[in-house]
Amino acid sequence: MPSQPPEEPVPNEQDAPPPKDTPPPGEADGGAEKEVEDGLEGNPDTPVPEHAVLLEAMQWAFQGEEIVPALLETFARHARLVLATNREVNLTAIVDPREVAAKHYLDSWRVTRLMPLYGKKLFDLGSGAGFPGVPVAIAETEARVTLCDSVQKRATFLERCVQELALKNAKAVCERAEDHLARNKVDVVLVRAVSSVRENVRTLRKVRHSLKDLVMLKGPSWSREVRAGEREAERLGFKLDTVWEHELPGEMGKRAILVYRAPGSQGG
Repeated sequence: MPSQPPEEPVPNEQDAPPPKDTPPPGEADGGAEKEVEDGLEGNPDTPVPEHAVLLEAMQWAFQGEEIVPALLETFARHARLVLATNREVNLTAIVDPREVAAKHYLDSWRVTRLMPLYGKKLFDLGSGAGFPGVPVAIAETEARVTLCDSVQKRATFLERCVQELALKNAKAVCERAEDHLARNKVDVVLVRAVSSVRENVRTLRKVRHSLKDLVMLKGPSWSREVRAGEREAERLGFKLDTVWEHELPGEMGKRAILVYRAPGSQGG
């Protein structure tokens, strides 16, 4: 539901700066944290639970949500691909099944509850392990989703996910987001734990007429980021339209989805 930024921001729950999954406060503090570019080496000790274990975790995380059970099955299949590949390529620091289910899948899927995505072109900027793009593509089969990552190893993994999960409405590309958007117009750019609000709008400054909505998935310090990036967003023509706050189960923290209207929405 729309809300106004509180007077005092809540401190970010993830203050440590590890690789792919825990961004520094005030920057990439969403649930699916993406690594700073310099650590691609995987973790050979990553546990890879059986499908049934991951499915149970999905059922726990999505308890009380209106979701088709078949989607949870596919989420669990993707989660197993992520954890298995994480042994070779750094995709996530979150490996506990219930944390994976809540922080990666529930957090990503909730975008589909906020926005009408039927028939729209979506662009997942810096997709990494596929968040939020893969859960969104699984849930919204009539949306067309481009999973973009500039690192070849991750883009190769994303292409594998598209093929193994038979995602006919998704494709993976390996290139800089700005280069892709310079040639292709989209309805929505999704950004999850890539950088701060200010840096994300700066990244899109040259292609801001190629998108209609910029949707950022953030952590509890979202209001601080909004204020810090307000001047830059306004200068570039991005207008904050909606803030939807929500909580993850098991006291795993607060999250927010920020929807900015981009210059492209005005036909410019």
